[in-house]
Amino acid sequence: MVIAVEEAPIMRLVIVTTITISPATIKSPIIITIAIKILKDFGFGFFILLEFWLRFGSMTCFTTNNLNIIVNENSLKTNRATRLDRWLTDYIANNPDFPELSRTRLKHLIQNMCVSCDEKIVINPSLTVKLGQVYRIKIPEPKPAEPKAQAIELDIIYEDHYLIVINKSAGMVVHPAPGSWDGTLVNALLSHCGNSLSGIGGVRRPGIVHRLDKDTTGLMVVAKSDEAHQHLVHQFAARTIKRSYEALIWGILEKPKDKIDMPIGRSPRNRKKMAVVKHGGKQAVTNYRVKEQFGQTVSLLKCQLESGRTHQIRVHLSHIGHSLVGDQLYGSGRASNPEKDPILEVIKNFGRQALHAKSLDFIHPYTRNLVHFSSSLPKDMRQIIDALRDKRSF
Repeated sequence: MVIAVEEAPIMRLVIVTTITISPATIKSPIIITIAIKILKDFGFGFFILLEFWLRFGSMTCFTTNNLNIIVNENSLKTNRATRLDRWLTDYIANNPDFPELSRTRLKHLIQNMCVSCDEKIVINPSLTVKLGQVYRIKIPEPKPAEPKAQAIELDIIYEDHYLIVINKSAGMVVHPAPGSWDGTLVNALLSHCGNSLSGIGGVRRPGIVHRLDKDTTGLMVVAKSDEAHQHLVHQFAARTIKRSYEALIWGILEKPKDKIDMPIGRSPRNRKKMAVVKHGGKQAVTNYRVKEQFGQTVSLLKCQLESGRTHQIRVHLSHIGHSLVGDQLYGSGRASNPEKDPILEVIKNFGRQALHAKSLDFIHPYTRNLVHFSSSLPKDMRQIIDALRDKRSF
């Protein structure tokens, strides 16, 4: 692009090299400057403003599949790492508007020629980051993985031609994901139900309409037909499905019964966690009732959900200072000394969050009748409750 500049009788030219990204592929058109030479002696305010906008007004942008980042002075000052993969990891992690990308993922993208610097492909993750460089990261579309049927034993509470209710065990991931491509509930369902689940809810999650965390036990309903799937999804969206949980928490709550109404969103400090947030979160409501107390150390709660946010019960209870027993992600530890509190000796080695999906109520997609399902606490939670009851006299 050639821009004519007139000052007194002298005509000079400023050459500005730019890249224009098509508006069809991004949220809004932007221009990223590769090289710009501003002749300061012109004293021409337009070019100074243009330089400022190009350098700072369009520092970063991203689409579903592409990230565009200009290395500026602020980003170098706030990020000590100058190695490319480390710098990109920290830069993206500190920008809440960017998608989550681990250092391993970024290193893989670099090595697979998905990252360019100043329009040149880079394949070296240890490349030194320098001021003024322009990086473009192309994130390939995920390839749908066809889950394989695996003969895994399931605890089936109920089953008909339209749906199946499962009592999920601890340690079972619901659907295939990075790090857990097999041994999941979906793999087990494909083996149990055969081709009847194909295509329902997408390739990766056939029939799945809601989830439980890997180490949370209890009831889940899975659709076996497209009609049932759509009907159940609408019920979850309308919040007409009733779900209750039982949980063991640290400490004694001030109120024996209460409602926690606090929005939940991605944690600004740790992108792997959820948190109660002031801005940008989604409404989340958890009702709880204390069922039993064990000394001053542990309580058994019944929790009723009005919404279904990721890690909702764990986040809400941790936020009010009563994290779940065994919760490695949201637990804050205890101030009590184990040598002085015999109850802690019983539960200190409990290896997962003590949370169980106890009951499930919904309208059957075919009969249109209200159905109710419940399941007993799993053996590990029953054992810890029995032990706590025995030690309650100490």
